[in-house]
Amino acid sequence: MNDNIRHPNVRLIGSDGAQLGVVSTDEAKEKAYGEGLDLVEVSANADPPVCRIMNYDKFRYEQKKKTQEAKKKQSIVETKEIKFRPKTEEHDLNFKIKNIKKFLGQKNKVKITMRFRGREIVYSQSIGLEAMNKIAEALQEDAIILQPPKMEGRQLVMFVGPK
Repeated sequence: MNDNIRHPNVRLIGSDGAQLGVVSTDEAKEKAYGEGLDLVEVSANADPPVCRIMNYDKFRYEQKKKTQEAKKKQSIVETKEIKFRPKTEEHDLNFKIKNIKKFLGQKNKVKITMRFRGREIVYSQSIGLEAMNKIAEALQEDAIILQPPKMEGRQLVMFVGPK
């Protein structure tokens, strides 16, 4: 901006947005100072570079406001995890399903993990898949299954997301 612009000629845009044509950098600075504003380089890659007459502090302030507004509007999707074992009782399983529904209500994804210890791994395809299918059935109205049950090492993993 202002004295840091090193190009001999620039394409000038006025404070009202009108094109003023290609002028020398010194002439552009004089016009900007005459209006009590700054000469700001908008596009350095163009030939000749594009400069605009504007209040630089106000421009920076508005840019900062736009980025803050964009941050407010963005939603962060977290991945929550619920762990259980093949021998988890019916009541505990229902309680965990209730928690999964709560997480889905908050628009979060949920990773459902069934951990197998020792010789329990033998039941991974029978009891494990049965329990996972039961959970998927209970969540049918509230969630979509992003990844069906899949073995990862000694655990069976399933991802669900909000509808």
